[in-house]
Amino acid sequence: MTKIFKHIQTSVVPLPIENIDTDQIIPARFLKATTREGFGNNLFRDWRFDENDQPKADFVLNHPTYSGKVLVAGKNFGCGSSREHAAWAISDYGFDAVVSSFFADIFKGNALNNGLLPVQVSDDFLKKIFDAVFADHTTEVEIDLENQFIRISSTGEKENFEINPYKKACLINGYDDIDYILSNRQAVEEYEKAPNP
Repeated sequence: MTKIFKHIQTSVVPLPIENIDTDQIIPARFLKATTREGFGNNLFRDWRFDENDQPKADFVLNHPTYSGKVLVAGKNFGCGSSREHAAWAISDYGFDAVVSSFFADIFKGNALNNGLLPVQVSDDFLKKIFDAVFADHTTEVEIDLENQFIRISSTGEKENFEINPYKKACLINGYDDIDYILSNRQAVEEYEKAPNP
């Protein structure tokens, strides 16, 4: 079982940088662990900390103004090399979803496989989110997975997003791939018992 995701309303952490690759999300030197725990400590490590391991005050994750369960990032998020650890790090840090106007396909698959929802919106709607958050850091977004929309709470503006129906079912029920197969055991057994046509 993975984390169940149906609906969330939360403030957001804005990161308006395009082409954020997986090595920036979680640098390669931290990929030695084989379990998912602890990767959040090194999320955006080289952006968050200086060479003396001191937090950089100007990086958004170190800024007390911004917090929330949703990371809003610039276009082409998760590009670069394939590493499941990138999704692990974002989720382990405490984010439930990432919003961007474009995701690298491999990152999107890794996120969905690990209970992290990638919400792809239009460039225009992404700008509206950033504008609202920078105007008021308490701005919240509502993400409704069942009805597949994201809404800016302060303005009421919303946009629908696409998601693979199978992955949607897995997130809503907290299933990984094996859980999903097991959830269909009865239907499979009934099919096997049915006479051949």
